[in-house]
Amino acid sequence: MQPIDKIKQVLGSQAALATALDVSRMTVTKWKGRIPAERVLPIYHATEGQVSPHEMRPDIYPDPAWRP
Repeated sequence: MQPIDKIKQVLGSQAALATALDVSRMTVTKWKGRIPAERVLPIYHATEGQVSPHEMRPDIYPDPAWRP
């Protein structure tokens, strides 16, 4: 499962993700599987830690155990 799919599953929909981040649904659609670095921690908090920074961007957060 792609990270964006897990995020949508946890939050309920792409619209819910967009609302949680105060962005448009089109903005979320444009990510095409790669979540922007500046959105990782807000998403982590919006999902109440159910999706880790490592799951979203292992290139930036290589330690799977790291939590903010």
